[in-house]
Amino acid sequence: MTEIKYSKAIKKLDEIISKIEGEEIDVDELADNVKEAVDLLKVCKNKIEKAQMDVKKVVDGFSAGESDD
Repeated sequence: MTEIKYSKAIKKLDEIISKIEGEEIDVDELADNVKEAVDLLKVCKNKIEKAQMDVKKVVDGFSAGESDD
């Protein structure tokens, strides 16, 4: 999967969920939608984890700077 922004991944997940909930779809299409949803969830999870690490680095750096006073 190519690089996708978090907000676009969430929007696509919402579309897939709506499609699955609101329509009768055949098994092949359902399987494809579920596979795509899993890939999008992985992208979102990775982006959240990266953001958490980046924020932690900033906070840790800020806290370290305060103790130098």
